[in-house]
Amino acid sequence: MKHESIKKKLLLKCRKLGISMVGFAPVERWENPPKELPNTFKEWIPEEFWPQSIYPEAKTVVVIGLPVQLPIVETAPSIYYHELYKTVNALLDEKAYEISNFLTENGYPSIYLPRDSYGDIDVLLEKPIAFFSHKHAAYLAGMGSFGQNNVLLTHEYGPRVRFTSIFTTAEIEPDPLKTEDLCTRCMNCAESCPVKAIPLTENKDEFPQPMDKITCATRSKKLRNKHISPCGICIKVCPVGNDRKAFKREDINIYLEDESSNKDKDFNKYKKAWEHVKKYGSKQ
Repeated sequence: MKHESIKKKLLLKCRKLGISMVGFAPVERWENPPKELPNTFKEWIPEEFWPQSIYPEAKTVVVIGLPVQLPIVETAPSIYYHELYKTVNALLDEKAYEISNFLTENGYPSIYLPRDSYGDIDVLLEKPIAFFSHKHAAYLAGMGSFGQNNVLLTHEYGPRVRFTSIFTTAEIEPDPLKTEDLCTRCMNCAESCPVKAIPLTENKDEFPQPMDKITCATRSKKLRNKHISPCGICIKVCPVGNDRKAFKREDINIYLEDESSNKDKDFNKYKKAWEHVKKYGSKQ
């Protein structure tokens, strides 16, 4: 089977599976990061975290993404967002597994990677890193750029997307890189972070600067005990994403704590909805 045709068949398979976003990156992009990438990092991904180090036969990384629905994220932290997060993760794992089998059956041995590669939040408190980064894979597959909160931003959904990856032996035509830096440096994520884990800076050199992963994980542990993890605040206040227009949430002021600044806005109906959700099903 020709490599060109397997990409077409794979895209059709993803469409049938209801996958919103798909990207393709050759493994060489980990070894030789393209110069046109929109972000500058102090340190690049160590070799042991490259796909070809994990699956030596890998030629291409296929990245798939599914959105987390903005009106649900707005209730975060809540049981509602907690359940959405689990559902999207489960769907990603299932669909990635199906895609890897599809590729293998078509003559290209492939494996999928789980969306979350850690056993428990306590593990992250000791070593806050997974064995492979899906957000960097999505970045190298041309699906977006990094935001101030170290999350990948996309045109379609801003940071409100979950990703996972498939390693395949097929040499699939790569997607072009996104060269636009989507982050507006509005600092909403840093200013809204309850534990101040996100650096508050507009410095564009060596962007994005690392966030405090231990502080973030410590908050996640506390929220988990209340059944409302993960936090989600930094992704709900981000202004980037066409989903804001689709859900008529383009006015970021609806998230402000000060109601006086929203007196001319139709703010109360949203706040009442969020408060209702937070009252039930968890230890708020």
